[in-house]
Amino acid sequence: MSVEHAQVQRADFDQVIVPTYAPAAFIPVRGAGSRVWDQAGRELIDFSGGIAVNVLGHAHPVLVKALTEQANKLWHVSNVFTNEPTLRLAHKLVDATFAERAFFCNSGAEANEAAFKLARRVAFDNFASEKYEIIAAVNSFHGRTLFTVSVGGQPKYSDGFGPKITGISHVPYNDLEALKAAVSDKTCAVVLEPVQGEGGVLPADLAYLQGARELCTQHNALLIFDEVQSGMGRSGELFAYMHYGVTPDILTSAKSLGGGFPIGAMLTTEKLAKHFQPGTHGTTYGGNPLACAVAEAVIDTIHTEEMRAGVKARHERFKTRLQQIGEKYGVFSEVRGLGLLLGCVLTDAWKGKAKDFFNAAGEHNLMILQAGPDVVRFAPSLVVENVDIDEGLDRFERAVASLTQA
Repeated sequence: MSVEHAQVQRADFDQVIVPTYAPAAFIPVRGAGSRVWDQAGRELIDFSGGIAVNVLGHAHPVLVKALTEQANKLWHVSNVFTNEPTLRLAHKLVDATFAERAFFCNSGAEANEAAFKLARRVAFDNFASEKYEIIAAVNSFHGRTLFTVSVGGQPKYSDGFGPKITGISHVPYNDLEALKAAVSDKTCAVVLEPVQGEGGVLPADLAYLQGARELCTQHNALLIFDEVQSGMGRSGELFAYMHYGVTPDILTSAKSLGGGFPIGAMLTTEKLAKHFQPGTHGTTYGGNPLACAVAEAVIDTIHTEEMRAGVKARHERFKTRLQQIGEKYGVFSEVRGLGLLLGCVLTDAWKGKAKDFFNAAGEHNLMILQAGPDVVRFAPSLVVENVDIDEGLDRFERAVASLTQA
């Protein structure tokens, strides 16, 4: 039985949606693997991955099966009760990481909110009341709630909403001396993205993360890694902290964790988790059976040696070709990133024009991203086929050529 839907078009967005976004001119309606079709039947190759979310592409059969099987069993019972998928997923995340406890929620912002609240609660319980300061990086991004947007180091997102949450400071990323100067016994947490995502796809230096770990240990502060964008196989390891060999006290995950179904997680140790007793924090939907069933299927599929090797091989394929395009047309000064989170830094002549590359790609049947005005970002599926990589980058080259010849 098919249901008749009213016809909608892109113009409807401007009539009925709060204008927090300015989406592309076309509407995707169907996806399979790394290909997407819009309302007009036009086929596009997807290198955006729903902003590093669609870790297994569109309509992956393993995820469709997990979702539909669970949908026929149990959707929601709340946290007054527990459920089987949430317990299975927690076991798998704990077994695969440093963590001993998991907290499930619905987004990266909620995962970070939980992490920041836990850090302050641990300090409140264990130390003097003035130990509540959080240090984050300039150009970081941690979410859009008032707390997480205040911790994020981009004033354009946090200004204009009344008084900021106090006790938060920002230091330049990858600058260990600046971090040393900022950390004190009043610091309850240092929050870092191992790869700054929205800030320009900028990986951390190993010595920087090692130094942050040492500083936090010295000052009884917690090291929080925001792996919302870098986690779940995207770096070529299950989480980027494994790539660096630096272990945080708290890790946050979302985006790729659900492969397109909304879910977030905060992972931490038993010792820290016990500071969140019943009633101290919560979420109605967090850990719901649908989300956890899908996320369990995601981790089962991506947490393999074969997948890790595949991501690293695809990284090289993307990077080599992107560097060639950058040199040929004089548009990129650097191609950087880990695994399948890649950023092409625009040369001085093209500074501020990342949106032009996004638009040109769309005109050439390719979906990409930007990371700020100066970086073109790619966050494709981890299982994108080589034929799609090559065809997508051919389309990207034609888009770049159209810009440089304009």
